[in-house]
Amino acid sequence: MHSKIISSATEGIDAYTVEVETDIQQQLPAFCTVGLPDGAVRESKERVTAAIKNSDFVFPSKRITINLAPADIRKEGAAFDLPIAVGILAATGQILKDSFDDYVLLGELSLDGKVRPIPGTLPMALHFAGNGTKGVIVPKENAREAAMAQGAPVYPVGSLREVVSFLEDSSTIAPYKIDIEKIFSQRQEYPVDFAEVKGQESAKRALEVAAAGGHNIILIGPPGSGKTMLARRLPTILPDMTLDEAIETTKIHSVAGLLPDDTALIATRPFRSPHHTISNAGLIGGGSIPKPGDVSLAHNGVLFLDEVGEFRRDVLEVLRQPMEDGTVTLSRALTTLTYPCRVMLAAAMNPCPCGFFGDQNNPCNCTSGQIQKYMSRISGPLLDRIDIHITVPAVKFQDIASTRMEEQSSDIRKRVNAARQRQLKRFADEKSIYSNAGMESRAIRTFCPVDDQCQSLLKMAIERQGLSARAYDRILKVARTIADLAECADITLEHVAEAVHYRTLDRSLWL
Repeated sequence: MHSKIISSATEGIDAYTVEVETDIQQQLPAFCTVGLPDGAVRESKERVTAAIKNSDFVFPSKRITINLAPADIRKEGAAFDLPIAVGILAATGQILKDSFDDYVLLGELSLDGKVRPIPGTLPMALHFAGNGTKGVIVPKENAREAAMAQGAPVYPVGSLREVVSFLEDSSTIAPYKIDIEKIFSQRQEYPVDFAEVKGQESAKRALEVAAAGGHNIILIGPPGSGKTMLARRLPTILPDMTLDEAIETTKIHSVAGLLPDDTALIATRPFRSPHHTISNAGLIGGGSIPKPGDVSLAHNGVLFLDEVGEFRRDVLEVLRQPMEDGTVTLSRALTTLTYPCRVMLAAAMNPCPCGFFGDQNNPCNCTSGQIQKYMSRISGPLLDRIDIHITVPAVKFQDIASTRMEEQSSDIRKRVNAARQRQLKRFADEKSIYSNAGMESRAIRTFCPVDDQCQSLLKMAIERQGLSARAYDRILKVARTIADLAECADITLEHVAEAVHYRTLDRSLWL
């Protein structure tokens, strides 16, 4: 007796088809699962056995062999419980074999036969969208997420008994319907706004420039100056998220099992702020079967490193390659996975160990050696990859007490959107450049020409501040963004001067 059920699994953020084959023979009772199953898949034996019996079906006292094909890819998780159980029922004749043809089954089983939610439903449903599948059968809690695929009917189920009834009579459950455009528009709201930030006009301007060009930024200032408050509002002024970006971001959170129960689509820019005790694997991903880390969970959004000087140096160094490539590749003995991680890096730190170096209201007790040691916690190569350095001074009392209405995030975002549109038009013929921050040396020479006055200012800045060649390129890219915000076709002396102002953390100024 033999049966075959179609299911799915994820590899990275994409899914692939898994055929769950069941063979039952008249031999001594046994239950064997093959096809590189991990511990959770092997334990499905106990869950499936109990679920079948407690759903008033007959569990055969024979030798049962389950094969998960393709057999050369490691399988993990409990999503195969439901297809295994249905496969056993089909192989023993308790379900007609032609009733489940072209249906995809996904779900974990509890011991009483209920179907529990699983991670990664969205990429699995997307994998089968538009390929002739009759439908995807998923747990009720995953129905809204799976329906975002908009290509294959999604049927929500709550128990094994309900699945069998549906396979015998498909009219018992209606396909789950959603309006993806409505959900997308409704969820594009942020709980915070720049209007809540008093004062700090120079820092707000720097964040606007960073958002307009996709530039990495670091905020330096004493405790309580509002660095974290500003950074948390950075996603609110980033360009509006597209539907494709929202789906790709949701796929990552779905695979990681971090999609909230009431959220079918992440329609706002993600913001991740890991603690400084995080490990390499926590930041860029890892595990025996790799899972995405915070840098991938922040894809299309902001990765914020608060008190960046407190992070372990080796943890910060692993960010260098993902920041350059926009992807992170994790290699293990059995698999190699690649996760996207196009993020804006925002960091914050104190200017010295006590935090009050340069503060007019609080004296600094740190020696020059202590300050030098503290600032050297961020390596030069990593610092060179941060385009904008901005000082955030303590907030003045008149700003705190002011009743003046501050500019809202929506108004700033309009200018950012306009600047990004100019960049997209400029880079229309470039395959891998989407913003000014993505320009390499060749593109900088092409799109960032400057006149003799600007060259003289750049020469003076490099000679006096000891800027590196990489910093020179960063200044030109930021100047190009400032010109875009000003709706100027050419980079002027004013734009270069402002861009030079955003290199305040370069070594010669502090050491």
